[in-house]
Amino acid sequence: MSSHPGESPMESLRKFVAPEIVFGAGALALAGRYARNLGASKVFLVSDPGVEKAGWTDAVVQSLEAESLDFARYTAVSANPRAEEVMVGAERYARQACDVIIAVGGGSPMDCAKAIGVVHTNRRHVLEFEGVDRVDVPGPPLICIPTTAGTSSDVSQFAIVSNHFEKRKIAILSKSVIPDVALVDPQPTTTMDAYLTACTGMDAMVHALEALVSNAGSDLTDLHAREAIRRLHTYLPQAIARPRDIAIRQEVMFGSLSAGLAFSNASLGAVHAMAHSIGGRFDLSHGESNSLLIDHVIRFNWPQAGHKYGTLAPFFGLPLEGASSHETCEAIVDAMTRFKNRIGINRTLKDCGIRKEDIPPLARMAVNDPCMATNPVAPTISDIETVYAQAF
Repeated sequence: MSSHPGESPMESLRKFVAPEIVFGAGALALAGRYARNLGASKVFLVSDPGVEKAGWTDAVVQSLEAESLDFARYTAVSANPRAEEVMVGAERYARQACDVIIAVGGGSPMDCAKAIGVVHTNRRHVLEFEGVDRVDVPGPPLICIPTTAGTSSDVSQFAIVSNHFEKRKIAILSKSVIPDVALVDPQPTTTMDAYLTACTGMDAMVHALEALVSNAGSDLTDLHAREAIRRLHTYLPQAIARPRDIAIRQEVMFGSLSAGLAFSNASLGAVHAMAHSIGGRFDLSHGESNSLLIDHVIRFNWPQAGHKYGTLAPFFGLPLEGASSHETCEAIVDAMTRFKNRIGINRTLKDCGIRKEDIPPLARMAVNDPCMATNPVAPTISDIETVYAQAF
């Protein structure tokens, strides 16, 4: 593994963690078997109304019933899970005497399930876990079944929860919230509409881009990040055009999985820090928030990370041999903008209802987000305000 400039061999050491992963069509049907293997007597099944309506929660129930496992459902999860929903879920988990958690859905049910688990075992309020390595006792056994191809919460050591009263999101970063098992099945993604496919796909793309340039990255995370970017750039537009094509959906899901393994171990950067700030105050899709910012953050990071971004030129079909650093930067940014337009994401912060006077408080929250610590350039509040303004 190569060292970063100025690092000693010991400082260049990197760890890589991941759950047990079962990938492919039909993985969801193994939920009951894996719950039984983890010693379940009663499962706490966390989902949300949309996933339940699509029938994927019932598909998990069938798997549990096939193993004669008792279960309790908890589907009162918002699009951005709130701290109070986590606390209610933890109380119900204890009251129902459950001993294994299964989350089926996008990032919201999975993050909520992670938080429910650590609240139960640590007997503390969820907001007390904000930050890095603040979880003392791991949660109960957790199986995650993603129904979107983007959040990668099923393989990551992140959980994002909304502090609704302070209008901000908190990030919990801990090896203790990595699921025990991820059942990664592309079939549930076939029921996503074009907008959700685009937003979750861009979330995965930004995961990979930020992991690639993270100051905590490694050769191993770079490998996963580049593979994610290649697959997502190739197959995400196809998935939007042919939503029922399971082979294409599987390629996008693989890209999302690769991005998740990359960012879980390399962490993220300014895009996610700034998007978390937006998501805490405005009802805007996390994936779209990331999309609105990525072009401008690439330009901001370029002086320190241009050598990494530049390696993506072949994936984007850009003949940049002999181009200057500035020309390469503009070509990469333009390629990303065109890609977003191709999948139907072309709004600005202003289009989303954000006002210029909102920018200073957003920047003050973003600068303290844990994801900012691994951005290749350490921004000031003024820098962050400038990037927000560019996306306006």
